[in-house]
Amino acid sequence: MYKNGDKKHTTEAMKNFTSVHDVDDIEALLQLAKEYKANPYRSSKFGRNKKLGCLFLNPSMRTRLSTQIAAQHLGMEVIIFNAGSDGWALEFGEDVVMNGTSVEHIKDAAPVLGTFFDVLAIRTFPSLTDKAADYAEMVLQQFIKYANVPVISLESATLHPLQSLADVFTISESLALQKIADRPKVALVWAPHIKALPQCVANSFAQWMNAWNKADFTIANPVGYDLSPAYTNGARLTNNLQDAITNADFIYIKNWSSYDDYGAMPVVDEPWMLTLEDLKRTNHAKIMHCLPVRRNVEVSAALLDSENSIVTTQAGNRVWAAQAVLTSILKDL
Repeated sequence: MYKNGDKKHTTEAMKNFTSVHDVDDIEALLQLAKEYKANPYRSSKFGRNKKLGCLFLNPSMRTRLSTQIAAQHLGMEVIIFNAGSDGWALEFGEDVVMNGTSVEHIKDAAPVLGTFFDVLAIRTFPSLTDKAADYAEMVLQQFIKYANVPVISLESATLHPLQSLADVFTISESLALQKIADRPKVALVWAPHIKALPQCVANSFAQWMNAWNKADFTIANPVGYDLSPAYTNGARLTNNLQDAITNADFIYIKNWSSYDDYGAMPVVDEPWMLTLEDLKRTNHAKIMHCLPVRRNVEVSAALLDSENSIVTTQAGNRVWAAQAVLTSILKDL
């Protein structure tokens, strides 16, 4: 454990944090998050004289605040910049004629940011119109290519790794509290919504659960809402909601738009909003959601307010996930 400058630790230093593939030991990262939750300031000088720049091209509440708090626990200076509203319109394309609405090219902006900050954290969303560009992670990759400092994803076009680390930590923590030794049954369940949402959280949770490999993992969604196989390989897939939640120990509720008919919202005739009644099929399942959540649209308010809901704990654990990641990034800086 890092303690006031001591760099002895069980995890390897990370160059960037954009997916589970940047983590060499998930269990070590979970352990680090656990230690920080028990004692947030135990490494309070580790990030001293280091600056974290958080650039938001899209709105954020939990990701922004949890990352800022985590960095401050480590003694880092944090600067928040709402690039989507306060900065110049950025151009990410290569060899373009900039005679449109974009004012500054990422080739010029990112290297300057790299001189200002020791670590950059970037949040951006997909267009939901150009699948090839979104799934190539063009925006995030351009920052990585030109900033010349470590980059942390605060959510990207396809993934939300900080959220997923907190999710896995929450499940692991809950298993320890309940003294469950067997492999739990975890179900990621699609939920209705009034507008098209990205696949980021669902993709990322599936990727982390499959990499963690400590649970029997099922993904349930209506026909037309299958996720990319690149993230679901290893999970059991079903279009039957009741089958997915039967005997489940954890149910992660989340909406996403279509991947195949990219960004579309195919009509769903069957009821997919979970209620308290659905809990009778489960193993007293804990209910999870990344928030924000539309009550009585995605999930019933009664279920969210029940003793089975751990959404507040899940959100609170975002701090410890971010602190563990920042420590691993800072290790060799």
